[in-house]
Amino acid sequence: MLESTATPASTDSPSGENIGFVIFISIVATIGGFLFGFDSGVINGTVDGLQQAFNSASAGTGFNVSSMLLGCAVGAFFAGRFADKYGRRALLIVSSVLFIISAWGSGIATSSFEFVIYRVLGGLAVGAASVMAPAYISEVSPARYRGMLTSIQQIAIISGLFAAFLSNYMLAGEAAGSTNTLWLNFEAWRWMFWIELIPATLFFVMLWFIPESPRFLVSSNKTERAHRVLTRLLGDDAATHKLNEIKQSLADDHRPQLKDLIDNNTTKVRPIVWVGLGLAAFQQLVGINVVFYYGAVLWQAVGFSESDALLINVLSGAISIAACILTLLVIDKIGRKPLLKWGSIGMTITLGIMVVAFLNASQGPDGKLILGDWGTTALVAANLYVFFFNMSWGPVMWVMLGEMFPNQIRGSGLAVSGLVQWTSNFLITITFPMLLAGIGLGGAYGIYAIFAFLSVIFVVKFVNETKGKELEQMQG
Repeated sequence: MLESTATPASTDSPSGENIGFVIFISIVATIGGFLFGFDSGVINGTVDGLQQAFNSASAGTGFNVSSMLLGCAVGAFFAGRFADKYGRRALLIVSSVLFIISAWGSGIATSSFEFVIYRVLGGLAVGAASVMAPAYISEVSPARYRGMLTSIQQIAIISGLFAAFLSNYMLAGEAAGSTNTLWLNFEAWRWMFWIELIPATLFFVMLWFIPESPRFLVSSNKTERAHRVLTRLLGDDAATHKLNEIKQSLADDHRPQLKDLIDNNTTKVRPIVWVGLGLAAFQQLVGINVVFYYGAVLWQAVGFSESDALLINVLSGAISIAACILTLLVIDKIGRKPLLKWGSIGMTITLGIMVVAFLNASQGPDGKLILGDWGTTALVAANLYVFFFNMSWGPVMWVMLGEMFPNQIRGSGLAVSGLVQWTSNFLITITFPMLLAGIGLGGAYGIYAIFAFLSVIFVVKFVNETKGKELEQMQG
């Protein structure tokens, strides 16, 4: 695999750290996060087009929307394992190719089956990027600003969502509806997918200008390459010291593998793995991706027009970015655990308010809810909920998964955590249309509120702080 030797213009710190280069490669890695967000959010404005093009009912639409998540679960699981074998950067390059194929294919699909195939391929890319980008950034970043740099991943994800929402809104506006014909005699919803080809191609090109993770290189017995990378990142003296620390943190008798998740002394799954699984599951069980994937459907269900619903999505995206920037500024100062705790408390309260608003709504003759005086309350609560999620669980879960596992089990820990995260995402997404038809918005959001409350207890009892710790200090 090619490895760039040209270092971008940078500012070296007195300790020899090449901060500019660290920031550069972190930004390149987070283009994967942008594509993760775009690919997840673009579906939001295409639901009507999919229903019309493929003649699908609510359950079928739920599967078309959530089909990508099956690929995400598989991609996240195998990315961790393959990254331990072939490298972090190598997996990101493969994911960039899959993003390109999926973006083109999803827009050109002529049947539900064909669409699902391309979305699953995109899911493999999203799953791989979701776990590998934060892991890669954690493995190339100094501890004192690792949280800030890894948080850029979530800003990239939300920026991708925002870009997808804005693109969907503009394209639907240009065509006077997502199902209407736009350019070259193709419907607007197809162009919503094709816009992604621009950042996907950029990601593929830029990945050839960043180095492989030094911790992967050490685990692969490529110590000379690892030392060269560490020297470019940290300076010569610090590189030698860090190289020895990484060697000591890895097993002498074998490379990282899945069975390392089992403690040899107790023959049980390591406690840190259970914490990782809990973080991964709760991030989805609070229902955030219902807002991201079904935002347009949600707000149309309570009486907003398609245009207004898409505009609300743009507002939610902007709030998400602001919340992530706030977290980026404070995460290395106040730590990870306080952000998770207060985010969970905020989500519990705001989800509860939304439940009350939906339960007090009446139903119009067209089946849509009429919120009346509760409309403003529901809209404010929903956007506050988005804010609380994105100043806590959104970025912090990915930061912690990227740094909390010891070097020997990081790839495997990310593999199983990523599998759980995307499986939970799939279950929440595919069940929402059925919950909407069965127990209504109030019932569905009541379930998410319960999980938000349980996440408060989980954080307080089981999550330990990782702020300021070197990766070689992490214990399992």
